[in-house]
Amino acid sequence: MNLTSRLEAARGVPAAVPASPVPGAAATTGVPTTRSAVTPAPPPPTDALSRLKDRVGKALFERMGSRMNDPSLSESQLRAIVLGELDEVVEEENVPLSTEERQRLTAELADDVLGYGPLQRLLDDSAVSEIMVNGPDAIYVERNGKLERTATRFTSEEHLRRVIDRIVSRVGRRIDESSPLVDARLADGSRVNAIIPPLAFSGSTLTIRKFSKDPFTVDDLISFGTLSPEMAELLNACVDARLNVIVSGGTGTGKTTLLNVLSSFIPEGERIVTIEDAVELQLQQEHVVRLESRPPNIEGKGAITIRDLVRNSLRMRPDRIVVGECRGGESLDMLQAMNTGHDGSLSTVHANSPRDAIARLETLVLMAGMDLPLRAIREQIASAVDVVVQLTRLRDGTRRVTHVTEVQGMEGETVTLQDAFLFDYSAGVDAHGKFLGKPVPTGVRPRFTEKFDDLGIKLSPRVFGVAEPAGARGW
Repeated sequence: MNLTSRLEAARGVPAAVPASPVPGAAATTGVPTTRSAVTPAPPPPTDALSRLKDRVGKALFERMGSRMNDPSLSESQLRAIVLGELDEVVEEENVPLSTEERQRLTAELADDVLGYGPLQRLLDDSAVSEIMVNGPDAIYVERNGKLERTATRFTSEEHLRRVIDRIVSRVGRRIDESSPLVDARLADGSRVNAIIPPLAFSGSTLTIRKFSKDPFTVDDLISFGTLSPEMAELLNACVDARLNVIVSGGTGTGKTTLLNVLSSFIPEGERIVTIEDAVELQLQQEHVVRLESRPPNIEGKGAITIRDLVRNSLRMRPDRIVVGECRGGESLDMLQAMNTGHDGSLSTVHANSPRDAIARLETLVLMAGMDLPLRAIREQIASAVDVVVQLTRLRDGTRRVTHVTEVQGMEGETVTLQDAFLFDYSAGVDAHGKFLGKPVPTGVRPRFTEKFDDLGIKLSPRVFGVAEPAGARGW
């Protein structure tokens, strides 16, 4: 007898009528069956263990009461108390469970109480890069650059809110009707955005950008096809020569990952100050100061912005300033820092092309509230930014660097750009829809390579499309 039968027998529930053995037999509802073009959502779990779990979970939360949020209890102490109470609640249910079923029930309830409920298994899945919760019944994930709906779901809106409250409370934030949206992060650094009703009409919404436990290296990006070895060699030289680099791309294109890789090229012994909304960068150097902005409190006071931190960082004697993302008036302070001795700085910006990135920086500088003429802003950008690296997420889900572009200066009222690398789309796609193209050098040697020569930084001839002598070393 399976678990469902044993539980129903113990509760006095009559056995279910067996399903029709005929494959494809439809229920006689009088409604014709049609093939849907959209894959239907997986049905909610209805097995007996799920119903038992729901009852035991409610009983456990009632027994735990205020101890769930007792700050005096450590994580290990709370776990011991929860597991002890859980054993007692399961015994009170007086339902026969096998050892395997009992372990499964205990693990799932422990996830609900101590972890992140049904999301815990998705967080533990290394193939999942992003989790999107659109209310308690719809959970999507991103795997290999593609979105898919999962069978995982929360039991109720209340269950989802408990998990959101647990996430934000652990980093000293709060979420309620008076403050219905919040940015936070998990203990491992994963970035979290939560928004609840009345702003979220279809139920509380949660988005988690997972944090890589082992940060990707430049070799990883080359193996993924994101970078070519020639691009990697050029970007390494750019960072080593203290050029100012902006990584440009849309949402989810991998800007932070590439910024992390570029920062790995910074030589040891330099003082690096990183400034982020939510700490994500994983710099491997020893001398790193990590700063994180702070939102206003419930009274609307106490906010510390990225701009405040950029200004403060200039008094911290940085060799390099790394800003996770320029999205406001801090862009002006960042450009001024780049122009006043803090060269070798790195940052990211949301834009779809290098030209758009320059226009975006112009707009962000105007957000600083300074009444500057547009030409003055463009001159600041042209003299501060040396290289724009453009990332794009292609239709096949892969992330590729599609441009490495030099900012050459001004011609009249226009910032002049020159591409050193472009992605070649002409190879088309394979039978699985995967792009076969790759980034190729344009053959134009950027002007900043003169600085490489002055500093004694050597580049392979193949970087700019020149055949390399036999026996030369690769990247």
